[in-house]
Amino acid sequence: MSLRMGYLLPTRESVMEGRPDGEPLLRLAERAEELGYDSVWVGDSLLARPRHEPITLLAGVAGRTKRVKLGTAVLLPALRNPVLLAHQVATLDQVSSGRVILGIGIASDVPSIRAEFRAAGVPFEKRVGTMMEGMRLCKAFWSGKPVDWDGRWHVEKGVIGPTPYQPGGPPIWGGGSAPKALERAAHHFDGWFPGGPDAKRWGEQWRQVQALARDAGRNPDTLEAAIYLTLAIDENAERASQRLHEFLRAYYGPRDLTKQLEASFAGSASAAAEWLNGYAEEGARYFVLRFAGDHERLLERMAKLRESLSA
Repeated sequence: MSLRMGYLLPTRESVMEGRPDGEPLLRLAERAEELGYDSVWVGDSLLARPRHEPITLLAGVAGRTKRVKLGTAVLLPALRNPVLLAHQVATLDQVSSGRVILGIGIASDVPSIRAEFRAAGVPFEKRVGTMMEGMRLCKAFWSGKPVDWDGRWHVEKGVIGPTPYQPGGPPIWGGGSAPKALERAAHHFDGWFPGGPDAKRWGEQWRQVQALARDAGRNPDTLEAAIYLTLAIDENAERASQRLHEFLRAYYGPRDLTKQLEASFAGSASAAAEWLNGYAEEGARYFVLRFAGDHERLLERMAKLRESLSA
């Protein structure tokens, strides 16, 4: 199976830098498609890391592209009413002719994200159960059959229109690398999509996901093996490293960056290809790339490097 490559739009960066206009983001999505990228992705945050709302922006991307998949990296379903989310995602999948991939997660346990959940009226400590029930409710709506539901939400013979273009709804990839996240991906989702760790540890955890899926009676070969990675590319390794550290500090704020650096690279283009091949050799088949630096230049640079990646 060939490797696939996705590109994360810089929604967070554009807001941080005081350039929130949507048009440059849409042009970057078009450019990614022109260069042969397989997908375009958008992150999610309400208040903790302000940025464009992902479902809305991806609808704009859908109107400007024809081929690329449209993904969330990652969506926080617990922050959203699942009845509304099911409706939004189904509509996005229809207007894009079935190009949606839902990467989902529960968010990190840091003060700003706890505050974000409080602002949305969602108990942070119950975010896992809220997410899982919400996604089950979404899938019930996506079946096209009337839904009766009595849980966190109450529905009586509810039907949304339209249902997704993809029968049963878009594929769902579970983020996270904690033991429970591996179990959720193996038992309930269509792929595993962590934001780290390093290649060796990623491979060890991927094999755990496969074993858990097999034990649950699922075929592990049907699961997507994905990874979210950050790159700062410069032939001057010291300059690349400085750029990466500055980017991550600005993006995440003054906190320990050890975890972020595990799934990040700084250096030359040829060294970047070697680094990515480390993940491919461990079984990764889908890279979603976030760039620290000039996006136009890095989009082209990575597109040229694609042929040197292991298949």
